[in-house]
Amino acid sequence: MQTSGQSTTAPGRGALANAPREPLPQLPVVDPVTPGELVELYRLMTAVRHLDRAAISWQRQGIIPAYAPELGQEAAQVGSALAVDTRRDFVFPTYRELGVARACGVDMVEYMATHKATWHGGLWDPAAAHVAPIQAVVAGSVLHAVGWAHGQTLEARGELPEDGYNVAITYLGDGASSQGDVHEAMNFAAVFKAPVVFFVQNNGWAISVPTEKQVAGGSVSARGAGYGIPALKVDGNDPAAVLTATRRAVAHARAGHGPVLVEAMTYRRGPHATSDDPGRYRTLEEERADAGADPIGRLRERILAEGAADTAALDAAEAAAAAEAEQVREGVLALGPRPGAEMFDLVFQETTDELERQKANWQEETESRKESEDA
Repeated sequence: MQTSGQSTTAPGRGALANAPREPLPQLPVVDPVTPGELVELYRLMTAVRHLDRAAISWQRQGIIPAYAPELGQEAAQVGSALAVDTRRDFVFPTYRELGVARACGVDMVEYMATHKATWHGGLWDPAAAHVAPIQAVVAGSVLHAVGWAHGQTLEARGELPEDGYNVAITYLGDGASSQGDVHEAMNFAAVFKAPVVFFVQNNGWAISVPTEKQVAGGSVSARGAGYGIPALKVDGNDPAAVLTATRRAVAHARAGHGPVLVEAMTYRRGPHATSDDPGRYRTLEEERADAGADPIGRLRERILAEGAADTAALDAAEAAAAAEAEQVREGVLALGPRPGAEMFDLVFQETTDELERQKANWQEETESRKESEDA
């Protein structure tokens, strides 16, 4: 047996057991939310509320086959989205981020295209909007976000850009935090100091399983310390608090200090999806107790109390939101089918022989069917 020749009394790596742990860095302080920003938060949250409720109606009417509501999560989504700069940063949503997309300026007809099954992921241009396509794989967007963020550091070649790094923000729920992909993403991001914000909307439920039955340790944010990632836990029903917390996280990542975990405590007031019946696993009394005050109502009261806007201005925002939802409905109804060849042409950058064979068979069957219908 070989030995290194060192003293047998030297502790080696065993001494690390008593090594002090480096404290987590303090996040920067940012400017307080302005009265004008409060009004903008209200305008966007109101628009999102109307679109969200309308989408449920569209599903019931057969206009779209399925939809994942976000009732009650408007503050978490709009507040966090307004903290990023979509001229340079990149947003990685899941299937429940209508509010994020709307706040980032994504065309809502193009967004709803995926819910109409017209186009998987949405019809908008992700490269132009800096909002990635809708991700239906649970926790799938976290890996994409970390990869993109790591790319920003690689392009910088070890030198922090004068205006800081471009930052990724990725969305996930408390249920998704139990996926192994989240561990891999957070560990990788922490090791390589990727400029990414992990934004967790803890809405209390992973479909029908309550948070306390599938998140160990009491909270998702508590896990940050294990990765050496600073974490913030914020009232997800207070849009100003969410905006401030996310701005601090983005500023930290932009300065080259690595990732941040933000956990927004909110509540999913409706079903997991239009196919879900929450009455099978929770009571109305539990919903009322856990949901708390409506985030839009809370914000309206604050705006009026602080004189940021008057009732007429807020009522006008409501009316504009209702009109917008109707315009989006008309646009969704007008969406026609996409060319069938796209299911083969847009799979790989360079096609394969097998794809070409399948495309040829599809074209032959399509032409044969058309001839039969015309006969």
